[in-house]
Formats: sequence, structure tokens, C-alpha cells
Amino acid sequence: MNPALARHLDWFATLSPATLDEIDAVYADGASFRDPFNAIKGRSQIKALYARMFRSLAEPRFVIGEVIAQGDKAFVTWDFTFAMLGKPQCIHGGTLFVLGSDGRIVDHRDYWDAAEGLYEKLPLLGGLLRCLKRRVA
Repeated sequence: MNPALARHLDWFATLSPATLDEIDAVYADGASFRDPFNAIKGRSQIKALYARMFRSLAEPRFVIGEVIAQGDKAFVTWDFTFAMLGKPQCIHGGTLFVLGSDGRIVDHRDYWDAAEGLYEKLPLLGGLLRCLKRRVA
């Protein structure tokens, strides 16, 4: 595995408010980030997104799974664990990383099911989505 990618994955696995300042070594200044809820550009916006995550969720943590890397690209599976309304939660997902010539991330694209990962866990909306899913299946 690319040594820079290995360092980045270690950073994600140990990400905390205290390690957030190390983001300059992980993301290029003009990096882009996209997930089901966000499409942002720039390291400062990415840092702000992670800071909001720590303010909004209890005990957020990324558990790194499989890594498939080739050249400047890597696809990484992960579990994102956190507590919501006092209950432990887990979202399964994957990320496509593109690394720049200096080894830092220039493009970060998260793939995960927002309905299953988040919406179905909400009290009223979750019940409605589960009902709809059963009827369609």
C-alpha cells in the first residue's frame, strides 16, 4: 500500500478533535469532498465538516475495512460508528480517494445509503421508510 495512503487511513481511524489540526498533511488545499449530503471544496471546508461531526454526534469513529489501491486511486470500505439519541449506530460505506502528486488527497467521494444509514433510524421517518421498503420489495 502507498505509504501516504496508509498514513491517511491511520488518521481517519484515530480522527478526533485533537487530531483534526493534522488535516494539512492529509488533504491538499483545493481538495474536494462529496457524500450524500455535502459537496464541498477546500481543506478548510472539509475541516469544518469534520468539526461539525464532532459537535453533532457522540463518539464518532471510522473503522477501516478493505482497501483496494491502484496508482493514485484507492477504494476503502469502512464502518462509521456513533451514538444517536443515546443508542449506538453504524453506517457501512466506502470511499474513493484520489491522491495528488504529493500524496495528499485531492478528491474524496463517500458512498453510503443515506436511507438505511440514517433516515431509517429516525423515529417517524424511519418507520415510514421501512414500510415503503417492505411494500416495494
